[in-house]
Amino acid sequence: MALTGRAALLAALGSLPVGVWAPGWTGILAVNASLAAACACDYALAAPVRRLRLTRSGDTSVRLGDTADVTLTITNPSGRPLRARLRDAWPPSSWLPGTEFAASRHRLTVPAGERRRLTTRLRPTRRGDRHADRVTIRSYGPLGLFARQGTHTVPWTVRVLPPFTSRRHLPSKVARLRELDGRTSALTRGEGTEFDSLRAYVPGDDTRSIDWRATARQSTVAVRTWRPERDRRLLLVLDTGRTSAGRVGDAPRLDASLDAALLLAALASRAGDHVDLLAYDRRVRAVVQGRTARDLLPSLVAATAALEPELIETDARGLIATALRTAPRRSLIVLLTALDAAPIEAGLLPLLPQLTRGHTVLLASVADPRIAGMAQARGTIDAVYEAAAAAQAQTERHRTAEQLRRHGVTVVDAPPDELAPALVDAYLSLKAAGRL
Repeated sequence: MALTGRAALLAALGSLPVGVWAPGWTGILAVNASLAAACACDYALAAPVRRLRLTRSGDTSVRLGDTADVTLTITNPSGRPLRARLRDAWPPSSWLPGTEFAASRHRLTVPAGERRRLTTRLRPTRRGDRHADRVTIRSYGPLGLFARQGTHTVPWTVRVLPPFTSRRHLPSKVARLRELDGRTSALTRGEGTEFDSLRAYVPGDDTRSIDWRATARQSTVAVRTWRPERDRRLLLVLDTGRTSAGRVGDAPRLDASLDAALLLAALASRAGDHVDLLAYDRRVRAVVQGRTARDLLPSLVAATAALEPELIETDARGLIATALRTAPRRSLIVLLTALDAAPIEAGLLPLLPQLTRGHTVLLASVADPRIAGMAQARGTIDAVYEAAAAAQAQTERHRTAEQLRRHGVTVVDAPPDELAPALVDAYLSLKAAGRL
């Protein structure tokens, strides 16, 4: 039970020895006694909170950046009407900063024996599962002098999925894939590609594509057309160790890596390739294997929605061993990790031959665009020091990338907004060259 602000104000006024009421303790006691009787009556007429029945319904998943509506149904089985204020509590990351107070608090009136519905609109700011907390209800009497208060636990979970902002690049990449696949006039030839058909020679064609036997059987020069091999295997490896927790802009590196992985998976499945995913730091955090093209993207999104960076050093030896077990056949292994010199040189480089011996390896890393801006800074002593530090960081990053390339690894290093299309372009280039 709780005394309202209105009742407290009346009690304070009634306690004044002079002014509002006749002087003397008798008048004061009379006022206080009347106020107490009014509060007791108000409390008795307030609907009980503990007897209320609450249930939830509504959205169970939402993409990061979108809104989710969760409906709370309040049933009042008592014989008194419910006049109440309600707080539907969720974790702070369930709303944009500064909007929680207005979004989580409601006023409602429920007549005796009836029910009402309230909708709480969430707009999460982080991926993962958001669990509903307690529902706190304050039930007022008709005079508003006294209130009953209680809490109910009404479980509900909203899973916040990756936003997949890079999907806007998918149509243009699919168009390029169709060119590589021989569905337009721009056909390619490369080592390991599959023979597609014969067509008449046109100026500019590679003479190595001329089929002399077919030419001898007809009056025109015939050339072979090729298409990239299908049914290749891709393994996307997400490093969820401490380096993935570093923030670039407003989001951790892991979010940009995940967005790039989703775009690559969407395109590769349309190309007829099989895509698996492994998330690892010191143990397996998520794995997706053997999904069909129809089920691949929903499975990847569901498996990685609650994935968070772990503040531990990634076990490179365990990561490579697990990747080799997950991809026993020749595959394109895409490592989405940081291009920092220390973890690469100490952990990954000595073990790379185990991967490159039987697989094609592509490493994708999120670059911080702020470092490029710092490298151009001038004008003050602090700016010059920042520029020197940025230039040193860029030099170390380029040196690490060159070491990886000497081991046969294709390296993609791009800012968060450019990583996904750059990674897909690298995949298409490998496919066009027949290196998958």
